[in-house]
Amino acid sequence: MSPLYLVRHAHADWSPDENRSLSAQGFQASNRVAEILHSYPIRAIYASPSQRARQTIAPLATRLGLAVHIEPSLQERELGKGPFEDFFKAVKVTWQDPQFAHPGGESNVAAQHRGLAVVRRLLEQHPTEQIVFSTHGNLLALILQAFDPAVDFAFWQSLTMPDIFSITWSSGDNVAIRRLWQAIEPGVEP
Repeated sequence: MSPLYLVRHAHADWSPDENRSLSAQGFQASNRVAEILHSYPIRAIYASPSQRARQTIAPLATRLGLAVHIEPSLQERELGKGPFEDFFKAVKVTWQDPQFAHPGGESNVAAQHRGLAVVRRLLEQHPTEQIVFSTHGNLLALILQAFDPAVDFAFWQSLTMPDIFSITWSSGDNVAIRRLWQAIEPGVEP
């Protein structure tokens, strides 16, 4: 199978609106995503319906002359009906007990199952083509965890906005995960 690229959306100023736009910093970072990925022979791009996921991958799509296909199953895991007094504590509980779901929320097990189903389906549609998924931090980490059990809450916390990982399959069930995103130090040119 060809490599799959998972992109976490770039920075968006927080608001309760799940369809929020990227921040100025996020738009700038989305251009770096395009810089990093444009040299790969990518043939298809899929994104969560959220505006921030679509905007993160738009510069790459433009550069490659590809459409961004909206994939509802790439939406973020619904943590629950908040607000949560301590967001990170609420997320941590779901990583400690993957079956647990806050009221109105989706468990890590259910979100991972959803994420893996879309990965399998789209890899079957593109068995020899490199494809990109633009999604969200929790779902991205849960997809990676299916291939590397060491991915945990601390890994999720270490993700940046944006972030990029490649998943490459080799003989048998061997999978290599590689982080492609590198944050730039302030004042340092990419």
